[in-house]
Amino acid sequence: MKTVFFDVDTQLDFVYPAGALAVPGAEEIARQLIYLTQFAAANHIQIISTVDAHSEDDPEFKVWKPHCIVGTAGQQKVAATLAPGADPPQIIFEKQQINAFANPRLRPLLDSVNADRYVLYGVVTEYCVQSVAFGLLEMGARVELVTDAIKSLNASDEQVFLQRFREQGGLTLESHQVLAGGQ
Repeated sequence: MKTVFFDVDTQLDFVYPAGALAVPGAEEIARQLIYLTQFAAANHIQIISTVDAHSEDDPEFKVWKPHCIVGTAGQQKVAATLAPGADPPQIIFEKQQINAFANPRLRPLLDSVNADRYVLYGVVTEYCVQSVAFGLLEMGARVELVTDAIKSLNASDEQVFLQRFREQGGLTLESHQVLAGGQ
């Protein structure tokens, strides 16, 4: 079974309190993000990372305050979620919308990677993580959500998502289970 780790939007503007659109408490998952990234790199597991990449006048800013503007510090990934020199190399996938699957290049990328299992984590649970989770499930993949490596804006929305995710065949586990289970 080919495994891919799927890291969603672990960027400075989301993960740390000083970020432009900080997710409250997201810095608390930083340790798990580090472990997952290091584990994947050490075990030659492909990492695909989505990143928001907005222009200064992005239409999304009518709903959300400006964040992850290309070229700003806040748009950068948290350093510990980068795996330079990893084999296979980490894929950084830029997106301009909440739903990564709105970018027509994602599906062909995932088809070329040809994974059976995705280990999913990142922010924001009930928005970007949710869209990736359901998109992967629609592709027929096994999707395992690392519940101690995600963070939501609203706990009740997260619970609704988790219930729907499990009902549609998604699996949940914690980072220590991923790290103990290997590939």
